[in-house]
Amino acid sequence: MNRPNARVAVLGAGAVGSYFGGMLARAGVEVTLIGRPAHVEAIRRDGLLLDTTTFRDRVRVNASTDAAAVANADFVLFCVKTTDDDVASRTLAPHLAPGALTVSLQNGVDNVARIRAASGIDAIPAVVYIAVALPEPGHVKHSARGEIVIGELNGGLNQERGGTGAPSVRCQRVAELFAGAGVPCRVSGDIEADLWSKFVVNCAGNAVAAIAQTTYGEAAREPHTREVMGRLIEETVAVASASGVHLPDTDFVQTGLKFLESMVNATSSTAMDIARGKPTEIDSLNGLVVRRGGELGIATPVSATVHALVKLLEARDAQRKAAP
Repeated sequence: MNRPNARVAVLGAGAVGSYFGGMLARAGVEVTLIGRPAHVEAIRRDGLLLDTTTFRDRVRVNASTDAAAVANADFVLFCVKTTDDDVASRTLAPHLAPGALTVSLQNGVDNVARIRAASGIDAIPAVVYIAVALPEPGHVKHSARGEIVIGELNGGLNQERGGTGAPSVRCQRVAELFAGAGVPCRVSGDIEADLWSKFVVNCAGNAVAAIAQTTYGEAAREPHTREVMGRLIEETVAVASASGVHLPDTDFVQTGLKFLESMVNATSSTAMDIARGKPTEIDSLNGLVVRRGGELGIATPVSATVHALVKLLEARDAQRKAAP
């Protein structure tokens, strides 16, 4: 079992990081949220407001704007945007305590490789299923789900003990940490397949919702955008298969569209970034599909189109900010 005095730091404490960090803090874990100044100031002043589907509570939690605050943490939840992987991981590395475990709670499928290449940190990949937002600094608004899947990219084998199919020791520690806070956390035997399974749906809905500035549910119900989303699923599945990913034997178009249709009130992270005039993670979503498809000889015309349109929206916002 995890020690009751386990220390956790959340690097990039936006909506996702603040939710999971807040849940751990509410369960008595010593947590430090590292985020933007306004968010940190509000937390220091009033505590973190966890406004969830089952409770509303103010949680007292440490907060800082300095990455050095990860020092002495036993676990680091790496929650920065994918565009910040290189810089953030290099900033983090000198402050990591010996034996500290880093968990990547991010969008996309290649974060762990990029973190390792940039900093040497061997992060644990995770798939996060949650609908959560920060309507204002210090306020986490949770609207659906809230579970995590983790695993080892080598297939989840516990090589330290020589076990076959057994979860690694470090994955067991992470799962126990979250379970102690009432956060469902499953250890996967094929985390790559889990990462791509979510990625398929994310690539189908994220950009479309952003371009239209609507919810997943509305986009999935409208016949024309529904057709686009189905094509995006097909292209992403084709790229995953050509990459050697062993996806579940399921109809991803049918299940993916059904899931997106059910997300009647959920807005994509890309849509929120565009609305706020911030850089998006589109290069790590549909952009990755286009790049990988080009390398593998897989045609991805619909992915290329939505990627280009989001990049156009980003460029427009950048020009507006640069205007005198």
